[in-house]
Amino acid sequence: MSTIITRIWHGTTAALDAEAYLAYLQQSGIADYKNTPGNLGVQVLRRLDGDICHFWTVTRWDSYDSIRRFAGPDYEKARYYPDDAQYLLAFEPTVLHCETFEF
Repeated sequence: MSTIITRIWHGTTAALDAEAYLAYLQQSGIADYKNTPGNLGVQVLRRLDGDICHFWTVTRWDSYDSIRRFAGPDYEKARYYPDDAQYLLAFEPTVLHCETFEF
């Protein structure tokens, strides 16, 4: 059985910026994910919570080496883009990696 690695990033925006950030995310991080060899898929989870909107990017990878191609050698560190500061309320320093098993 081959192991898939799931990488989960979390960020928050003001609820008013949710649509604009989703569009920006598609052009920045999601495009990079999809263009990195070894990426097996991308999902974005979004939840409005009052004045705040939570985003999770959930990506699946064929190996940690593929994740390093995307994130660099310190692959546990969150990767941010220049215009993220226009939208994000905080910059969480790390992401979560999980071994993923499909049955």
